[in-house]
Amino acid sequence: MFKVLVISVVVVIIVLLLSVLTIGKGYSYKHTVDRAEDSPVMKGNSTKKPHK
Repeated sequence: MFKVLVISVVVVIIVLLLSVLTIGKGYSYKHTVDRAEDSPVMKGNSTKKPHK
């Protein structure tokens, strides 16, 4: 019984650490946003047909 408890605690700790590392990596990702002036829609070069 003690062996199962120890293995369970180790698995929970590993999952917790992996979750924290994944969340930290996601928050450190540098997101970029294109300026509106660079948008093909704003320049009139869009290949999409306008909605009727």
